[in-house]
Amino acid sequence: MTWIYFLDLFGTFVFAISGVLTSIEKKFDLVGSLIIGFVTAIGGGTIRDILIGRFPVGWLNDRNYFIAIIIAFIVSYLFKKTILKWRKSMLLFDTIGIGLFTILGIQTTLAFDLSVEVCLIMGVVSAVFGGVIRDVLTNEIPLIFRKEIYATACLAGGIIYLLLEQFSPYVEGNIILSILTVIFIRYMSLRKGWSLQFHKTE
Repeated sequence: MTWIYFLDLFGTFVFAISGVLTSIEKKFDLVGSLIIGFVTAIGGGTIRDILIGRFPVGWLNDRNYFIAIIIAFIVSYLFKKTILKWRKSMLLFDTIGIGLFTILGIQTTLAFDLSVEVCLIMGVVSAVFGGVIRDVLTNEIPLIFRKEIYATACLAGGIIYLLLEQFSPYVEGNIILSILTVIFIRYMSLRKGWSLQFHKTE
């Protein structure tokens, strides 16, 4: 579906912005920022495609992904002062990105007739591993290893999507609701300070 394709491009765009903004904060040069934006945007999808045997990986066949990343790079630098005033905007872009890529990753894997468990895992891989690569390259502890609810939000949205696909005939609605589930859980966890960390009692 055409709108899903554009949704994928939009996810690439917002993840690239997340990567570029992180590199700007770390005072990387232009080339370094472009590289970080690039691996953040396509890293998770590339790992997923390699694991499920999808060759060549998706972005190699479509220059629009490169264009989306370049536009995100330019926008990040043109409006960096404004964006960096609101540091939470980086988390917003990251949150939107994981919501989009979780469901799109599951859809891609379902097309290979793999089990639902594998599809769910690949959805999480698609969503979070671009951020993992970004954080490793910028010398940060990856979000997936912190106490914040991150991959868990992807799992929840992915489970909702797989269930809806079994019982609901509304394909577009299933996708939108599942993406919003990921975004909502991640957003509320940041706003309310939710975490999965257990605290020792004395």
